[in-house]
Amino acid sequence: MSVAAKVQAVDWQAVQTGLMDEGYSIIRGLLSADECAAFRAGYDDEDRYRKQVIMARHGYGDGDYRYFRYPLPDTLETLRRESFPPLARAANEWAKRLGRDAKFPESHEDFKAKCHDIGQVRPTPLILRYGRGGYNRLHQDLYGEVYFPFQMALLLSDPGEDFEGGEFVLVENRPRMQSRPRVVPLRRGDAVVFAVNERPQMGKNGYHKVSLRHGVADITKGERYTLGVIYHDAL
Repeated sequence: MSVAAKVQAVDWQAVQTGLMDEGYSIIRGLLSADECAAFRAGYDDEDRYRKQVIMARHGYGDGDYRYFRYPLPDTLETLRRESFPPLARAANEWAKRLGRDAKFPESHEDFKAKCHDIGQVRPTPLILRYGRGGYNRLHQDLYGEVYFPFQMALLLSDPGEDFEGGEFVLVENRPRMQSRPRVVPLRRGDAVVFAVNERPQMGKNGYHKVSLRHGVADITKGERYTLGVIYHDAL
């Protein structure tokens, strides 16, 4: 199946349920082994990227990542374009539950135009690389005033073969409660869709905001690559 066909075949209602209930949802086998290998092999092709970040220099963790430049690789562009409409419908439901006026359009091109209208013109999809001892501190990926409430991360390496450790971690913070960590089990080619910074949670008096951050635990062996699909562009 093509990437577009695989995205269209996803049970997006189940994805939305997972996002509503837990703040994340796993999509199994969204990329093939060959597609994962192609992204890993292209990491050192500087013509594909607009910027590299060495995480230790900024206190982000230990590893490095590169932001893609426009035009995006076909597979990445397809992932972002085809997954946006069903996620936009979920995002609009979230906005309603949180009492917000935000209305996300059906197409990613229309949403990208909203970003560009206020000067958010730099592409944010990225590829991350961690070696032994690498990790990513808990964070949120907000790049400007306009942002999409979900993002997608795809594991490009094979746990147990290419690396050990390096679990994807989500931490949820509810008002007047201690933080709750979640370890999300992924295999090579799997995607996790998760909340960028907060989600609605039903309480005694209706919905309220629950804050989330995400990160990656220490790599104990080998090398781990991840593809990050962020839907809003950056200032």
